[in-house]
Amino acid sequence: MVFILSDDHRYDFMSCVDSCPDFLKTPNFDRMANAGAHFRNAFVSTSLCSPSRASILTGRYMHHHGVVDNQRPIPAGTEFFPSHLQHAGYTTAFIGKWHMGHDDDAPRPGFDFWASFRGQGVYTNPVLNINGTQQTFDGYTTDILTDVALDWLKQDHSEDNPYLLYLSYKAVHYPFQPSPRDEHRYRDEAIDYPEKMANTERNYRTQPRWVLDRRYSIHGIDHMETGAFDKDPVPDFDQLFHQYCETVHGLDENIGRVLTALEEAGDMDNTIVIYMGDNGFHLGEHGFYDKRDAFETSIRVPMLALAPGRIAAGTKIDELVQNIDVAPTVLDLCGITLTEEMKFDGRSMQSLWQPRLSSTPPWRDHILYEYHWEWNFPATPTTLAIRTDRFKYVYYHGDWDQDSFYDLQTDPIERHNLIDVPAYQDQIESLRNQLFAELAESGGLNLPIRIPEGERLDQRKRP
Repeated sequence: MVFILSDDHRYDFMSCVDSCPDFLKTPNFDRMANAGAHFRNAFVSTSLCSPSRASILTGRYMHHHGVVDNQRPIPAGTEFFPSHLQHAGYTTAFIGKWHMGHDDDAPRPGFDFWASFRGQGVYTNPVLNINGTQQTFDGYTTDILTDVALDWLKQDHSEDNPYLLYLSYKAVHYPFQPSPRDEHRYRDEAIDYPEKMANTERNYRTQPRWVLDRRYSIHGIDHMETGAFDKDPVPDFDQLFHQYCETVHGLDENIGRVLTALEEAGDMDNTIVIYMGDNGFHLGEHGFYDKRDAFETSIRVPMLALAPGRIAAGTKIDELVQNIDVAPTVLDLCGITLTEEMKFDGRSMQSLWQPRLSSTPPWRDHILYEYHWEWNFPATPTTLAIRTDRFKYVYYHGDWDQDSFYDLQTDPIERHNLIDVPAYQDQIESLRNQLFAELAESGGLNLPIRIPEGERLDQRKRP
């Protein structure tokens, strides 16, 4: 079992997706999609690094695992799904970005082999904690993490000694830094700017006020290029966009290295590879760069699965899946019985790619989303949302503003907030009631307040 996680990789920046920039080439993501399954509606339950990663490892919503921001570690005693694999005889390895707590890189329960770094890490010359010992490496971090993973894969992993490799990249986290070989690869390519990027009356006429305000905050494009006086580290938008694409390209190269190593070792026929991003990322949409909110380019992520002989080539899955589904899926694939004691909020996705006796297997018809306001980045309010295959209702807590309701079929870029349109009031009320009923039943309305910690980035640059 190989699970590969990236950071800030949005769902549509793979060349196998029609809306991908024409110049961005990702042959290895395309390789996985063409030879395996492409989950075209994959989402996170919280679009923020630490909460999303905790949801992947626990199979639980943020309000259950308790990791609500990027400042604090996961609560003591939390159970991660690799522990169940260890009990079943699997050897487990974690390599890469952990990022639940900024200051700790120590080995965590559930993993026999550990190679990680503190917090966000760096793109070059990383210091890795390998099984409790600090080691310094020279080079590009994405390449180095792959090197460590491939060295580990060369160990004896027979059918009598099955394994889980959890490979967690820093790329493509902001600030984007491509490898030296990919730097300026796309610098001269023309950018097709998003329709929702322009600061026009049409784009903001019906949106909540905080949406317009945020484009002048630390995560807004009008926060860029305001002069050296404020030491703003953000480049101009074109540079930001090109560096993102170049960093994605380098990530794709390393995904290819892993796939090729499995094939050359003769292991691919007995291995399942799952790839996903930990959250999406705006690149101009709504005037933003970053994530956190409940807009599509924030909450949708890439997800691919490759398993020759188990998953038919070219499988396309349109059901709504989430990061909370990873843990039960991996255990199910490895033959481990899922029990109520595991307390998973997600479910196994295996049935979605298996041959079907009927046209549609039983599956969820909506997803829930939650994000809690951060003292460090106060521009985005506490956000609770429910999304079906067509509609999305978004509730903003503690903010003197209006909520949001979008028809994703007629308005996929979420330009028109329909919250006040009379014809939709019954639909809005139904989704609002469902959102709060489900959160109330599972304890999701007990919003935590944390002691402020870390740097506060709260400057507005609105004229």
